[in-house]
Amino acid sequence: MHENQNINKFLPLIQSLYNASKEKLGFKIHARICIIKDDENMSNPLGKTAHYSPSEHKIGLYTQGRHVKDVLRSLAHELVHHNQNCRGDFD
Repeated sequence: MHENQNINKFLPLIQSLYNASKEKLGFKIHARICIIKDDENMSNPLGKTAHYSPSEHKIGLYTQGRHVKDVLRSLAHELVHHNQNCRGDFD
């Protein structure tokens, strides 16, 4: 299956986790979520899973070659960082 088709199938789960996190954590500023396809990262057993850019309120999710549960776990982790940033913890 093509990688974009695979991740598109799970976008409702990603959206559901985002909405539940926003409601539970209470952050007001929306985070931008970018899906990253990186062949080199995918082939590295210790490659990146996700990252957060506080100045851009942006989450980068590496999805290629990963199970959706692992991707959702990474998103949840980065949403905690986004919440910390929105609260001013990074100032």
